[in-house]
This record gives sequence, structure tokens and C-alpha cells, in this order.
Amino acid sequence: MLPKEDLKTFLDKKAEQYNTTDFIQTDPIQIPHQFSKKGDIEISAFLVATIAWGQRKTIINNANKLMEWMDLSPHEFVMNATNDELTVLKDFKHRTFNGDDLLFFVQSLRRIYNDYESMESLFKPKADAVDMKESIYNFRNVFFDLEHQQRTEKHLSNPMVGSAAKRINMFLRWMVRKDNKGVDFGIWESISPALLSCPLDVHTGNIARKLGILKRNNNDWKAVEELDASLRSFDATDPVKYDFALFGLGAFENF
Repeated sequence: MLPKEDLKTFLDKKAEQYNTTDFIQTDPIQIPHQFSKKGDIEISAFLVATIAWGQRKTIINNANKLMEWMDLSPHEFVMNATNDELTVLKDFKHRTFNGDDLLFFVQSLRRIYNDYESMESLFKPKADAVDMKESIYNFRNVFFDLEHQQRTEKHLSNPMVGSAAKRINMFLRWMVRKDNKGVDFGIWESISPALLSCPLDVHTGNIARKLGILKRNNNDWKAVEELDASLRSFDATDPVKYDFALFGLGAFENF
């Protein structure tokens, strides 16, 4: 294991290497980058993050298909699509996320945009928050407040029962981080990047363990907290920039 200062230097370099607009071409974040309107960015990013597991090529293809079915105007579609227009979504499928799940997600998003100030307001953390765990839990409770199939709940993870909540943490990184590098959007200004957690999956977890900044074997919320502590010791104000380093080392370098 490298000494801490050398490891920080290494990870800073790798984060800088991969946190560029070239990264967009290979990542599902390219989908919300098709849009400029805040609502379109939020909704496309949320739906894309929801299906972001499996092969990236398949994720991107299915996400593009979904945006086309939503007439390349996801916010307008969510808010105003008629029942007949919504029926096209019944045929959507990405792994275990199916048309019924998607229809509920659209219904819940419509209710949120109608009844609440914004998606962002539902994620706003308390003043004494140390991470986004409770915020994710609170958003999830509102999201599933409408009648739904129990199976749909697995598509929006709950950190309170130990889930690493990789996809929702990725969505929050996209919305909150603002470093003018052109990748993350930074359109949610009421949430501090210091509270974000690394989107932990098999690949980032394995790299973190190789580097000695994560010891826990399970990729669960306790592992997220352990990794958070390591990354915040390198940069307390923007710890999740190191997601670029960990992901890049795993996906592009087979580190």
C-alpha cells in the first residue's frame, strides 16, 4: 500500500485524467447531456441511473430508446403524457426493470413535480447531516407513497437496510458536483458535494480494496461509509471526485 500522501497524489492524478468530457462518450451520463432544460436533465438522469447496471453499451442503448419513446422531452412527457401515450412504455425492459416499473416511476415523478418544489427539495439534507443516507431514505419514502407493486421498490435502493445505493449515489453525483470539468452537472446547489458518497459497485469496490482504502468485503452501506471516510481524508470538500479515479482504474486500465 502506498503512503497516504503518495496515494492521494496518485488518485488526484487519476481523477483529473478521467474527469474530462471524453469520459461522457463512454458513460450513461451522455444521456442527460443531450438536454439543457433542468427538468429534462433531472428526469433523464434519474431514469438512466435507475437502469445503470449491466453492460454500459446496453444501458446506453436502452436509455436512448427510452428517451425516444418520451419524444426527447422527458420532463414534458412525464408531466403531460396521456394514458394512450404512456402505453408505449409498457414494452420497455432493461434486465428486471420492466414497463410496469417504468410506468410507476413516471407516475411518481409527475406527482413529485406537481406536489413538491422540486426533486432537489426532497433530497435536501438536514443541517447536521454527515452524508446523504437519510436524504435518500426520505426521498424514497415520498417516491413510493403512491400505490405500487412491491417488486418495484428494489429499483430504488434503501441505505437504511444496508444497501450501498450505488445508482442513486451516482445520480446525486451527477446533480450536485460542480467543478466546471463538463461531466457532472452541478445543478443542485442546495446540497454540498462534501456530503456525497461514492457510487460503490463491484469494480470500484475491488479497486478501493487493492489500494487499501476499503477493507470491508461486502459492498453494502457500511462499506460506503468506510470508503467515504478514506476519500474525505483526501478531499473533505469533494470526496466523490475520486469516483472517476476508481472507476477509470477498473474500467479502462484493469488495475
